[in-house]
Amino acid sequence: MSHRNFVLRFFVAACVSAICFSSAAPAQERPTENGRTAETLKVFLSGPAAASYAADLPFAEIVSDAAAAQVVVEFASARDAEGDYVAFSFAGCQAFAGRMETMKYRPAPNETAETTRKGIGRLLQMGLLSYAAKTSAAERIDVIFLDQVKPTAVVDPWHFWVFNLSANGILNGQKAYQTQSWYGSLSVNRVTPEWKIRMSLSARLSRNTYDYEGYNYTSDSRSRNAAGLIVRSLNDHWSVGAAVSSGSSSYSNQNFSLTVKPAVEFDFFPYSESTKKQLCILYYAGPEYYRYHEETIFNKRKETLWKEGLSVALDLKRPWGTVSMALSGSHYFHDLRKNRLELDVEISWRIFKGLSFDVYGSGGRIRDQLSLPKGEATLEEVLLRRRELATGYNYYFSVGFSYTFGSVRSNIVNPRFESGSSASIQISM
Repeated sequence: MSHRNFVLRFFVAACVSAICFSSAAPAQERPTENGRTAETLKVFLSGPAAASYAADLPFAEIVSDAAAAQVVVEFASARDAEGDYVAFSFAGCQAFAGRMETMKYRPAPNETAETTRKGIGRLLQMGLLSYAAKTSAAERIDVIFLDQVKPTAVVDPWHFWVFNLSANGILNGQKAYQTQSWYGSLSVNRVTPEWKIRMSLSARLSRNTYDYEGYNYTSDSRSRNAAGLIVRSLNDHWSVGAAVSSGSSSYSNQNFSLTVKPAVEFDFFPYSESTKKQLCILYYAGPEYYRYHEETIFNKRKETLWKEGLSVALDLKRPWGTVSMALSGSHYFHDLRKNRLELDVEISWRIFKGLSFDVYGSGGRIRDQLSLPKGEATLEEVLLRRRELATGYNYYFSVGFSYTFGSVRSNIVNPRFESGSSASIQISM
C-alpha cells in the first residue's frame, strides 16, 4: 500500500465520518442491573476519521466539546522508514489530568480499508479501557482473549507441582490437667486441564492427662493417613480416575486400612462452566482391607470388603449467592443392609451489598459401622470421644448472618492487631 493511497483513503474516511459525527445522537444513559445509571467515560475524538470509531466504544460517551471530556484522543497519519502508520495519543482531563499515552497502528501490506478500521478500533479500545476501569462502567465490561491459551502453555520450572509441608505442636496444662497434641503433614499436588494429581501424608498424636483428687487418667489418640488421587479429563463432560487411601486410627479401631476406589464422573454442564454451575454424578467401586486393634462386634480381626458408591452434586453460583447440594450413598456387596446415605446442603444468600445469610446443614443415615470393637466403652472414652460409638444417624446444622462494611478503597495491608475487632458482624445460632 503506497503512502499516497493510504493518506487519500484516510482523508476520504475523515470526510465521511465527520458528517456522521456531526449528526450523531446524544449518548444514552446506561442503567446497571440494580437500576442505577452507570458512569460512562466521556471521550472527545479529534483528528481525521476519529468519529468513525465511536461505535467501537460502547463503554464511552462521545462528547462534542473537549472541555467536557475526561480523555481527549487525537489521530494523525504518519510515515517512517518502515512505512505508513496511524498515530493516536490519549490526554487525560479532569480526574485523569496529567495522564498521557500514545499508540500507533501500522497496516499490513495490501490490507483492506475495513481491516485497517477494525485494527485501529481495537487498539483504541485497549487504550481507553485503562481509563474506563476507573469508572463505574468497569462493572459492565468483560475482557475476552481471542487466542485461548492453555494454563500449561507457560514456562514453569516446577512443572505445575505444588508442595506443602506443615508441622505443629500444642502444649497446654494446669495443676489437674495437661494436654499434648502433635501434627505433621505433607501434600503434593499437580493440577492441569488434563490431569489432577494429589498425594498427602499426615500423622497426629494427642495425649490428655488428668490428675484430680487422687484420680489419674491418661488418654491417647493416634492417627496416620496417606491418600492419593489421580484424575484424567476425557472431554468436557467425562472424567475417570482412582482414589487410594491408607491409614490407622485408634478412634475407629483401625490398626491398618487400605482402600482403592476406581471412579468415573459425568458433568451435565461443560467443565468450562464450573465457575458458574456444576451438576455431577460420580460412581466408584473397589476393595477395602482392614486390620483392627480389637475384635469387632462381628468377630473380625481383619477382613477384605467390596464397596460401591454413587453421589450427585449440584453447585450454582449466581449474583444473589451460591447453592451447593450433594447426595451420596454407598453399600457393601457382601451385605446390602450395610449402607450409608448422606446429604449436605449449603446456601449463601446475598441480601444486599455486604450482608449475606448463610445456612449449612448435613445429615446421614448410618448402617455400616463394621469396625466397632466388642465390649462397652468406658465413661472416659465416651466423655472424651476417644472411641467411636454405635449410632444410626448423625446431623449438623448452622445458620447465621455476616455483614461487612466500610471503605471500598482501603487496599493497604497492615498486619498490626490482626486479633482485634473489624467492621464485621456475625450472628450464629
